[in-house]
Amino acid sequence: MGGNFIATGSTLVFGVMTHALRLLLPATLLLLAFPVHAQPTTRKAPTQPRQTQGTWYGHAAWVIQTPGGARIAIDPWFSNPKAPKGLQPPRQLDAILISHGHSDHVGDAVALAKRTGAPIYGAPELVGLLSAGKQDVSGNIGGSWRVKDATIHMVEAVHSSSHGDNPARYAGPAMGYVIAIDNGPTIYHAGDTGVFASMETVIGRLLKPTVALLPIGGHYTMDPTAAAHATRMLGVKTVVPMHYGTFPLLKGTPQQFQAELKKHGGRARMLTAKPGDTLTFD
Repeated sequence: MGGNFIATGSTLVFGVMTHALRLLLPATLLLLAFPVHAQPTTRKAPTQPRQTQGTWYGHAAWVIQTPGGARIAIDPWFSNPKAPKGLQPPRQLDAILISHGHSDHVGDAVALAKRTGAPIYGAPELVGLLSAGKQDVSGNIGGSWRVKDATIHMVEAVHSSSHGDNPARYAGPAMGYVIAIDNGPTIYHAGDTGVFASMETVIGRLLKPTVALLPIGGHYTMDPTAAAHATRMLGVKTVVPMHYGTFPLLKGTPQQFQAELKKHGGRARMLTAKPGDTLTFD
């Protein structure tokens, strides 16, 4: 009986194993036919800067990037003669600000708006002439808008504004922009302008910019001496010269501006940049 029991037990075990293999074999073949691969690593979105940054493309063209992800182009003549070769405009934008209608400030705005979908902000007459898209925002001095973590204010400028040729058409008032970033700097881009009293009484006292981007080239705008007085009137901590050297008529230099700041500019520090440089504003 013992021999028969062992034989019977072996047969039982063999039968169970055979049944199990029959069940496992299809799954094994399926795995061999369709191997499981490791899931690809998800790419993280580009991190935003912890501080506000500004990239200068030469002339009056800037791109401001905020910690909250706002990308704001100002007077985007990115193809100006001083722009570094190979420096590409940003692929993504949230707003395009134009100070006035002259071609060296409108620049590449229409093409950028169509490519990125970003609205153009400007005087009603200028926005109407450009006709870039339904998303565009026409406003006037005193108006303000919210773009992510930035509040954009339109402010006065003393300059002319027209657009197009043969004949040039009136493009509304020239203006500057004050961009106030939450828990960060407040940046004043003056556009093209001379010195005017409300730099102190309105822009300086009401909007309180901490950083000023000022034209210093002269002829069409302030020269270094006038820009130094404007810096004092604004009460900013930091000033960056722009709109110089693009053409022979724009003769003012950062060196001249620095010398005038020592005489007239109060306590502001001057930051200089080469076209293509990115500055951090605090």
